[in-house]
Amino acid sequence: MNSTGFTLWLTGVPGAGKTTLAQTVAAELRLSRNNVEVLDGDEVRQHFCSDLTFSNVDRDINIMRIGILARLLSRNGVAVIVATVSPLREARERVRRLHEAPFFEVFVDCGLDEVMRRDPKGLYAKARRGELQNLTGYQDVYETPLSPDVHVRTDQEAVHDSVSRIIAALADRGVAGVRNSSQAVGVNGVEPGNAWL
Repeated sequence: MNSTGFTLWLTGVPGAGKTTLAQTVAAELRLSRNNVEVLDGDEVRQHFCSDLTFSNVDRDINIMRIGILARLLSRNGVAVIVATVSPLREARERVRRLHEAPFFEVFVDCGLDEVMRRDPKGLYAKARRGELQNLTGYQDVYETPLSPDVHVRTDQEAVHDSVSRIIAALADRGVAGVRNSSQAVGVNGVEPGNAWL
């Protein structure tokens, strides 16, 4: 059930739906391969990058550490799904250049009004109250991808639709071990949810 490794790099502002997509895409991929890993930016920062701040230099170091980890896993046959804000284009491009295995950038696009409404971690509320500074995409820069491999609009489509588009893009690009999206029905035959967390 193992196949060629690759990295699926989900980038977008906080609350755009990266973690929801990463978990749902991973569940879908696990139907046809058993070597799938999700690297969630918040979890990686907590366990491997707790020494870093949110300065631009430290954000860059954080993205490079995640990128190196994704590179090591993907070149050894693992399907790696990274869910991290990664706000700077140059940092994302450096990570892409590091990879020997296929690398796919997914722009998880969601309008500011919708991410502020969702606000799953309360970050936007804290920023509005002045308790949080430099929130990416709100008080600090987020450089949108210029030509992502996949562009999903989570404020305009259901989770299932975004997942299907990502899976279809992987299949269309010939990634081994990825089923065609027309076959993708979700975990244990149940369609993925249509609600963003």
